[in-house]
Amino acid sequence: MEDEPNPALRIDDPARVAAVASTGLLDTPREEAFDRLTRLASDLIGAPMVFVTLVDDEVSFWKSTTGVDDVTGPRRAPADESFCRFVVTTGAEQVIPDTREDVRTKAMAAVETMNIKAWAGIPIRAAGGDVLGTFCAMDVRPREWTHGQLEILRTLSQAAGGEIALRMALQEARVASAAAERHAADAERHAERAERSAAEATELAETLQQSLLPAGNPRIPGMEVAARYRPGGGGAEVLGDFYDVFPVPGGWGVVVGDVCGKGPWAARTTALARSTVRAVGHTEDDTGAVLAALNDVLHVWFAGRHSFVTATYATMTAADEGLHTVVVNGGHPPAFLLRADGEVGQFAVGGRALGLRSDASVGREEECLRPGDSLVFYTDGVTESRPPGSTDQFGEDGIARVLASLPRASSAETVAEAVSRAALDHAGGQVSDDTAIVVVRSPQIYTIPEPA
Repeated sequence: MEDEPNPALRIDDPARVAAVASTGLLDTPREEAFDRLTRLASDLIGAPMVFVTLVDDEVSFWKSTTGVDDVTGPRRAPADESFCRFVVTTGAEQVIPDTREDVRTKAMAAVETMNIKAWAGIPIRAAGGDVLGTFCAMDVRPREWTHGQLEILRTLSQAAGGEIALRMALQEARVASAAAERHAADAERHAERAERSAAEATELAETLQQSLLPAGNPRIPGMEVAARYRPGGGGAEVLGDFYDVFPVPGGWGVVVGDVCGKGPWAARTTALARSTVRAVGHTEDDTGAVLAALNDVLHVWFAGRHSFVTATYATMTAADEGLHTVVVNGGHPPAFLLRADGEVGQFAVGGRALGLRSDASVGREEECLRPGDSLVFYTDGVTESRPPGSTDQFGEDGIARVLASLPRASSAETVAEAVSRAALDHAGGQVSDDTAIVVVRSPQIYTIPEPA
């Protein structure tokens, strides 16, 4: 892939250079949060060298590297001698199968001094869209970078960008907190500032949480999709529920999951999990293999940290009777099946939470979603909803009761809203944990069009 330089994108663009400087990461020591990403990329795509770089108008700074641990001196190169400048000046990913044959790189010193014979770089972007640097992989021999490998690099580039955004947000919060403390003598002003800071922190958390969720449900001819998401607690913590609906070979896929934990760590893991399922599911037609791949990624990502992710992943493809549906489960609360005649069923509990061990264990079931049938996916925030000070949880029985009470042929929107509202009412109007609900309904016999 070779894009021409964009005249509007200069490596010395003042706004972009200021965005790089504002990260506060130039010429800083290595950090495990970034090193974990480069190690993960190297393991997953078999690239001997992977870098996270930040590029201003003068230097390409190597924030994280794998495969060049013996490098002494500053971890940097002049910007005009760096492959990364091609990403900065085009604003797009660049893929070079053979650096010795590419007109842009064949005369560059790094081809020989660092033995870079193949290179692929993905932009790392600031929240405002400026290119801060690259997530790039290198090989010591020419290679064709596959679609799957590039999807992994894109996913991890997004994770690196999220890590930078989180650090900047936390730094802004620390600065705001310090400013508030300096003015503590003025009690009224301090209280007003604290209130504003809390509101801003909550808004930041909500904005970040929403960025981890799909912008909207896709319109799929012949299929209804509805979702309800409600953040828990009403505070500034980012929690770990996620869902997504996306095209897969021959049909569509749905994933609903929950990350153990909250705050920045949960946000990072949530972004990685959702992006991994989408990237692998886009090309992998074995439903179980998608969760197995997610388990592999998470096991490396956690690196001994006691954490895990639960997830249910389903694929739906056209069949004569309706939708052939395969549901795989990694330790997640089992989905419900609401038949068109009002019968309520539930999938079996299956599989083990993901990331705990190197080997995945997932449960698998198949069903035919006939006209009028609905699948109901949810997170444990729904079933664990309870009134303040009470141990009376809404439970899976609560979901079953709601589904059984609905009129026959209820739409996906009606089902999702009914379950969400009932759980919220049971909790007295305020849930303490995230709740996510996704409903997929087959309203008629049809053939799913191939995703564009």
